[in-house]
Parts: sequence; structure tokens; C-alpha cells
Amino acid sequence: MASPEIEALTQALSRLPGLGPRSARRAVLHLLKRREGAMEPLLRALEAVNERLVTCHLCGNVDTVDPCGICTDHRRDPRALCVVEDVSDLWALDKSRLFPGRFHVLGGRLSALEGVRPEDLTIDALIARLEPGGIDEVVLAMNATLEGQTTAHYLAERLERFPIRLTQLAHGVPVGGELDYLDEGTLAQALRARRPVG
Repeated sequence: MASPEIEALTQALSRLPGLGPRSARRAVLHLLKRREGAMEPLLRALEAVNERLVTCHLCGNVDTVDPCGICTDHRRDPRALCVVEDVSDLWALDKSRLFPGRFHVLGGRLSALEGVRPEDLTIDALIARLEPGGIDEVVLAMNATLEGQTTAHYLAERLERFPIRLTQLAHGVPVGGELDYLDEGTLAQALRARRPVG
């Protein structure tokens, strides 16, 4: 039996995404065996982030500075803005290094079942970013879910008055995907988004 403190650490880690009780137990054992090389640097990193963590007032990203590193990066194109549902989506797109512009985090997606309304998201802040002009393109990078597409449709209606190019991420068959492994929703979207050959 582990001490209450070690058990509490195991339970805390098991609540993290991707870690169940067994994986958390293995992680705790690794940290305990390598206290100086693994546990102490992890503790210092967690404390530093916990003390300095802020939400960027411009885009909604989380960072240790405000405005965040993405918003202050002068190499990014200020005329292109990518709208995402959550910070995890921003990080995934930014990691790809394929989008040269800046981001806006909505803080969720519209959902009647969950009671998420337009005023619960940062849509007004998005519109305030577009009001002064200077943004030529807004990319709606919503997830390919019913709620994500509902949110994208609502945003398209709200943003139609701005002189911008409004685009949306393509959905459908992934590169390397085999048709017999895809779900019906993905196949339907791929068929709807088909384009001419050549």
C-alpha cells in the first residue's frame, strides 16, 4: 500500500487526459525512482507555470505573458485570423506551422444541449478585432462536429458585413485514409466537398 500522499498524487495524475489509474501509477513510480532527474524539474516547471499563467486578452490563448507569444510575434501576418474553438485547437494548428497569421479562441462552441449560447463565447471580442479593419481573411477552424459546424454557420452570418475573405477548413477523407475505415459522417462530408479533377 502506498502512503496517502503517494496515493493522492496517483489519483491526481489519473485525472489527466490519456492517463488512467494504471498509467498514473507507472508515472508516479517513474517520478519516485528518478526524484532528482524527473520529479524535481517537473515540480519547478509546474510551480513556474502556476504562478505566471494568464489568458491573453487579445486572442484567448494561455501563456505566461499577456499578450501571448503568438500575438506579439511580428513575423506573423496580422491580416489573417484563424478562429478556433479552444486553446488545444490553437496549439495543434500552431504546431503544424502551416498558418502564418494570428488566432482567436472562442472558448467553446454553440450547443443547445449544453446550454452554450453566443454570449457565452468570445464572439463580441472577435467582432471588436475586425471593426478597425486591417484583417483580410478569417479562417473558421471549427471541429467537424454538428456543434462546430453550427458555430461556423453562426459566425459566417455575423461576419458577413465585414469586407473580408471568409474561409473554412476542408473536411473529408484524410490523407492516407482508407474508405472502408471511415465513418459515414466523414464520407458524407467528403462527398459534399468533392471538387473537379485536373
